Amino acid sequence: MPFPKTKDPARMTRFTAPIAEQIWDMKYRFKEADGTPIDGTVEDTWRRVARATAAVEENPAEWEDRFYNALEDFRFLPAGRITAGAGTGRSVTLFNCFVMGTIPDNMGGIFDALKEAALTMQQGGGIGYDFSTIRPRGAEVKGVAADASGPLSFMDVWDAMCRTIMSAGSRRGAMMATMRCDHPDIEDFIGAKQNAARLRMFNLSVLVTDPFMEAVKGDKAWELTFGGKVYKTVQARDLWNRIMRATYDYAEPGVIFIDRINAMNNLNYAETIAATNPCGEQPLPPYGACLLGSINLARLVWHPFEKRAHLCKTALDDLTRTAVRMMDNTVDASRFPLPEQAQEAQAKRRIGLGVTGLADALLMVGLRYGSEEAAEQTEEWMHAIARSAYLASVELAKEKGAFPLFDAEKFLASGNMANMDENVREAVAEHGIRNALLTSVAPTGTISLYAGNVSSGIEPVFAYSYKRKVLQKDGSRTEEEVVDYAVQLWRERFGDKPPPEHFVNAQTLPPLDHVRMQAAAQKWVDSSISKTINCPEEISFEAFKDVYMAAWDQGCKGCTTYRPNAVTGSVLSVSAKEDRAPEADTGAEVVYLSEPLDRPQALEGATYKLKWPDSEHAIYITINDIVQGGVRRPFEVFINSKNMEHFAWTVALTRMISAVFRRGGDVSFVVEELKAVFDPRGGAWMQGRYIPSILAAIGGVIERHMIAIGFLEGEGLGLKSDPKSQVMAVGEAPRGPACPSCGQFGMQMIEGCLTCPNCGHSKCS
Repeated sequence: MPFPKTKDPARMTRFTAPIAEQIWDMKYRFKEADGTPIDGTVEDTWRRVARATAAVEENPAEWEDRFYNALEDFRFLPAGRITAGAGTGRSVTLFNCFVMGTIPDNMGGIFDALKEAALTMQQGGGIGYDFSTIRPRGAEVKGVAADASGPLSFMDVWDAMCRTIMSAGSRRGAMMATMRCDHPDIEDFIGAKQNAARLRMFNLSVLVTDPFMEAVKGDKAWELTFGGKVYKTVQARDLWNRIMRATYDYAEPGVIFIDRINAMNNLNYAETIAATNPCGEQPLPPYGACLLGSINLARLVWHPFEKRAHLCKTALDDLTRTAVRMMDNTVDASRFPLPEQAQEAQAKRRIGLGVTGLADALLMVGLRYGSEEAAEQTEEWMHAIARSAYLASVELAKEKGAFPLFDAEKFLASGNMANMDENVREAVAEHGIRNALLTSVAPTGTISLYAGNVSSGIEPVFAYSYKRKVLQKDGSRTEEEVVDYAVQLWRERFGDKPPPEHFVNAQTLPPLDHVRMQAAAQKWVDSSISKTINCPEEISFEAFKDVYMAAWDQGCKGCTTYRPNAVTGSVLSVSAKEDRAPEADTGAEVVYLSEPLDRPQALEGATYKLKWPDSEHAIYITINDIVQGGVRRPFEVFINSKNMEHFAWTVALTRMISAVFRRGGDVSFVVEELKAVFDPRGGAWMQGRYIPSILAAIGGVIERHMIAIGFLEGEGLGLKSDPKSQVMAVGEAPRGPACPSCGQFGMQMIEGCLTCPNCGHSKCS
């Protein structure tokens, strides 16, 4: 039957917030190549997606109406790739998540894998890779009388490629790199992103095994091995503390409990998992692919804030069953970058059905996110979704057949299915199942805004309201208040009446309450969960480590934290007044000039000598400064060398950088862009660190000069898209990194990925 309608007056209407319409227009609305809209309204978008996903049915018209009904009013939210790409006829994948093939330990295989990654990201897929298969740095390379450069050197190549390839929708690809906790280069991997210019396109996670956790708890020795050879022996607890310290200080790497993932995998008889997609919610085998969608729990609560408030179980069951069928059809409707990915998807028919709006739904039924009661309610709702999803997939198997690799005895013996309800197990045993895995909780930052700013995924409400600049149709920008969905409903009903005590947000929530909620949801999610555990800056290192150990002890499949500090910056903070968040763009004023500054007769400056290894002649870099508003800032650059091979590009660089400097404003991005340049011929080691190109070395010189004159606070600080950046007014608390898309400050760490509250930019979604 179609999804039941409700006349509850508390329901928000379509696009009540300007930001929601803007996101639809920018990201999901189908347009001609010249920008002319084809989707006239959001209803046209829903109809387009419904028609495309129903096209594979025997009776497309019937299912098109059912699918439209599920999409209507943002009840079911397919992931952005489906909403933007389905029914457009464009050569893009509708799948969000890919893990690439196993990387061979030879040069030819490595660069074949690089090519596959480029093709996947070109179509808009985020990818994951396990770099544990590459021999460690210093290992013998037989036949060429050389030592191996190690997996991190190849990760640098991947990072440069990712910056070059623009994925569909003009968004750069995102990548996850994993490495086993017993790889000889694991210590270098743990500290790799402490260099602000390195591996910026990667999220990093350590694959933590059960034996390693036992060794940590028992304070035992731990061997680092490759190819049967022991390269080094360390204390497991020391290595664990090293992971924890890097995460405490730099927010990376994350931790993935890989043996638990494989033990619980429904397909553990047919595949071995060693990597995840960029946000970690989809552990996948080589060439594995998964598509995503979310049920909007906030839209299913009847009579919010009343004693009779409840989430309608009938509506939840019907919507879940419709969503499963719609996503299963998407497997057949999608294109794939590589034939191996298409074969994997067809053989296993993975889907990742999750939720969004959980925190809002809990607020609406009167529960405090993070409490034991909220965890119990979350577990109940997730259990109901899992039951409905699996039973719907059984019905599909009766109609269309089970997934090709289905083996009833082995499938039912997996750790996940052992916990499933007995009647579900009986149905699977009798009829098979259409989809090998069905549930996942993905990042939903952008689609949650599009749906009226419901709380994201299973995260708590981040901020009850904040200011955001919204692009209007005439090109102007207005400042709009963006209010959380549940808070908006409260205001509509109760006006200025203060919200009750159970209204909590991410800023005030104890870290172990986050873990409790993640563990409660994980019990009924057969893949994994993308979630960030926000930790206060003042949390002690020992208490911080307890968060990860609690995640392990409570059955989580991974753990990602974010602790704001002077190195990583801060997420958007909530003011002490009522439930309001501060504006996302306050602080030190940056002056942008319509005309370049005139050059004074005399300027102060400094000249630096740069000797690039293997180059006959040194490069001399002169940077002159100007004092503006009492602040010394760079004004011009001169780059000189006796090497005539350098002449043309040094002259061009001199003119371009000087032109930028003379325009005023925050010019620190020049440093970032130069430091990110990768030379395919290879970089060089200088003063104990790897520099990817001579241009990156010049960027480092300019950065050191900016630090010396007080324009930047320190290395890696103040760069536009560096997660460590922060430009602060005197006495102001860190407000978070600047967005690389719109430049506004206050990016939020949500579901493992920095997300901009101003324009919705995210590396991961």
